[in-house]
Amino acid sequence: MERRQFLAATSAYALAALALPDLDAITRRTRAAAAGGPVNVGRGEVLAIRQMTTALGDTASELGGGHARHLAVRYLTQDVAPWLNGNYSEATGRDLFAATSQLVHLAGWMAGDEGNQGLAQQYYAHSFRLAAEAGDPELSATALRGMAVQAIDLGHRAAAVRLSEECVHYAGGIEDPRAVAYYQATLANAAALDGDRRTARVALAASESAIENAPKTPGESWAAHYSPGRWAHETGMILAQLGDLDTAQDHLHHALAIHGLDRRRTRAIVLADLGQVHLRRDDTDAALATWNDFLDTAEGIRSVKVTTAVDEMRARLHRLRDVPAAAELDQRAASLT
Repeated sequence: MERRQFLAATSAYALAALALPDLDAITRRTRAAAAGGPVNVGRGEVLAIRQMTTALGDTASELGGGHARHLAVRYLTQDVAPWLNGNYSEATGRDLFAATSQLVHLAGWMAGDEGNQGLAQQYYAHSFRLAAEAGDPELSATALRGMAVQAIDLGHRAAAVRLSEECVHYAGGIEDPRAVAYYQATLANAAALDGDRRTARVALAASESAIENAPKTPGESWAAHYSPGRWAHETGMILAQLGDLDTAQDHLHHALAIHGLDRRRTRAIVLADLGQVHLRRDDTDAALATWNDFLDTAEGIRSVKVTTAVDEMRARLHRLRDVPAAAELDQRAASLT
């Protein structure tokens, strides 16, 4: 897939991915392995993949996907690929496919955060296939969410709604409140983009109810990272899209205040978004102060979202070019583009 990184992300490809899963693949592989394969795979290899995914994910969350994607791809192709073609029991195979789905999803997120949207889409589709083969509805839903968020960011409104609805469908039997909040907020975001205010409000209410019932200590699930702070940020931007700027501002301030929103990349994006909301509320001083904090936080982060936030901030500063503080901020931001 590395050689195809410049392909465009399309809504047609994303929707076609819904038909990818081959639910009998692991059973066939297990039977084939009975004849003897090159590598014996057990719990240790599965644990290694999970630990490596956590370590790489922590780095990417702090510094952006551009910093460690090559490490994730190298580990996936050189270490994990031989294990997928090795000898394992059906139970181990399902765990192996699930762990690999997480790693592939992370590689997709990194590619997207680096700006390679076509490559990211292919990784998400492959992650979805692996998760479905493993029989893991949460990982399947999360892979679909990755494609849904990508469709939202690219403006593919109909595909975003379709993928978000399918994401919620796959998660129908999941009881983890954080996971439910995660997927319902995605549907709310897609519906808001599509101008469907009723669906957006209903999904947002479901997401809020779920996050309020989430345990304070995150579990081990793939969606456990969806904290109240991240929910507050996403909800704030959905509300801003729906025109409720006062409540949106409250949610973004809440996101920044909650202990645990400690990833520099995440914090930088929240600050950039809050600056936009301040400006839309005609609070220029608050916008400029927030954007100064954003630039302080953004230094050294390699993320297309941060780069885009800088570009969008500078475009908005143009209308304030007669304000000395705005001109100084624009000059400072120029060094980051």
